[in-house]
Amino acid sequence: MNPVRKRGFTLVELLVVIAIIGVLVGLLLPAVQAAREAARRMSCSNNFKQIGLGFHNYHSAYNQLPAQSGGTKRNPGSSWASTYTPTATGGGTNMNQLSALVGLLPFIEQQAMWEQISNPFAVQPPHANAGRRYAAMGPSPWMLVDDHNTQGPYTPWLTSIASYRCPSDPGVGLPAQGRTNYGVCLGDSLYYQYQGITDQYGQALGTAADAKRTQRGVFAHGALEPKFRDILDGLANTVMAGEFNTDLGDRDITTQVRRGITGHHLNSSRCYQGTDTQRPRFWAAATLISGSVEERRGYKWAYGLAMFTGITTILPPNAPVCYDTSATDIFRWGIFPPSSRHQGGCHVLMGDGAIRFVTDSIESGNVSGPMVSHTGTGGTLAPGLKSPFGLWGALGTKANSEILEGEF
Repeated sequence: MNPVRKRGFTLVELLVVIAIIGVLVGLLLPAVQAAREAARRMSCSNNFKQIGLGFHNYHSAYNQLPAQSGGTKRNPGSSWASTYTPTATGGGTNMNQLSALVGLLPFIEQQAMWEQISNPFAVQPPHANAGRRYAAMGPSPWMLVDDHNTQGPYTPWLTSIASYRCPSDPGVGLPAQGRTNYGVCLGDSLYYQYQGITDQYGQALGTAADAKRTQRGVFAHGALEPKFRDILDGLANTVMAGEFNTDLGDRDITTQVRRGITGHHLNSSRCYQGTDTQRPRFWAAATLISGSVEERRGYKWAYGLAMFTGITTILPPNAPVCYDTSATDIFRWGIFPPSSRHQGGCHVLMGDGAIRFVTDSIESGNVSGPMVSHTGTGGTLAPGLKSPFGLWGALGTKANSEILEGEF
């Protein structure tokens, strides 16, 4: 009798099949990841487009744009703690510190959130202060998470809004309050970036005229009535807002602020000092950065400071963020470039509502030279001069008579 021969795979054949499968997975995985990032980038652009439409609808309704650092005044002589303390009748004030993103809410389909903010808000049980109320327009967004825990949570400031988030940014949760990946454009100079037009009492400062000479973007801190009519360079030629990363706690140069810099108003490239030579996208271990875990990029969408909801057109996209103090102090003038988790650049929102992708290599003039100041002394440039930061700086100014040639 002839023996029955059983057919099967040899070990060599099995290993070859496994190797082929491994190669195919290796080839397909980057393509899948690229497809997913392309979808996230498209979603990010769509969110920004919605914000742009919101700005235009807001302007149609009120003939102006929402204020960056507007809101309710702080009573002179009142304690800082009183600005975020609920009372039986409604306590607290936001000290004219609300970002333009707050006023935008009803125009991006966030009417329910706007109703909570624009009316007195009661602390909810089981907190010890349940029943006490925050005044309309909320307390100061300066509140720390510990303050929310002590006084009673003001839920709107702690809520992340999907339209203000880029899907490519993985940051979630504490120590951030409500994260945002989008902020308004403040122009090409750091002078009077804070305490520029009004103070926390809502009063015009003696430096208001100086601030208007240097805050040349569509928005400025405390400027209560930014209007399209003021954008003399043309809406299509002017950046209105930009995208940026939120912090992940990893010493990223785009999200954790380098402090202790001196002379960056004369040489913006000094912000690059202190980057890790082996990993230039991160700060070196010995570099002095913001000490507070809540003083990080994009951590408070309701706060009208440049740290949280602003960009500058000084250094190009994905460059380091820095300001000039050795102390932990977010109330400083600084350089806050846009950034993103996308490859090679980031989105910006133009004044006409168009979304443009700006590369890291955009022509940005002389970043080793001085910027415009209110006096033009001490080595700085005089008010009214064209932006020293090339095409990138020109895009950030609204009325500087700089003609853009071609696409960017």
